[in-house]
Amino acid sequence: MSKAAVHKENLVRTAMRLFRRQGYASTGLQQILDESGAPKGSLYHYFPAGKEALGEAAVELAGALVRQKLVELAERHETPSAFARGYCGVMAGWMAESGFRSGCPVATTVLENAPQSPGITRAGRVALDSWIEVATEVFARDGLPRRKARMNAELLVGAVEGALLLARVRQSKQPILDVAKSF
Repeated sequence: MSKAAVHKENLVRTAMRLFRRQGYASTGLQQILDESGAPKGSLYHYFPAGKEALGEAAVELAGALVRQKLVELAERHETPSAFARGYCGVMAGWMAESGFRSGCPVATTVLENAPQSPGITRAGRVALDSWIEVATEVFARDGLPRRKARMNAELLVGAVEGALLLARVRQSKQPILDVAKSF
């Protein structure tokens, strides 16, 4: 990977981490530059539209990373209940690892910017829909009709997202782990 590409990746990963922890509005471009180690020129070279474009890239990356983890879980767990336990276990682990300081890497940015930022809104929709699609396949392969499988997948993803908020304010993994008991 070229040095320039490393700068771009560092900017996006740093923005993703900071947005997840302290929110989009509370994260300044200078903080992202300082923590990423990227030169200021890299920021404006790769993201000429500024912070909003960087936010879109951060949501896209976060969505892809979570989707990949869900694909891995779907491959490892045959039943919806085992998949839900795996999904909730991973999310609970990530939350505890952050000391309950970090929320969902997609939701924290999207909630502050949708619908007024079309790019961030689109990136959030693509991310969440990709997670729901992975979970839909898990429910469908268990014999549910496609429509019901998608409804269950939306319920699971939505419940986990809500549980992340509860876990953060309660500083406990239990709300996330409890979601798995419903599937």
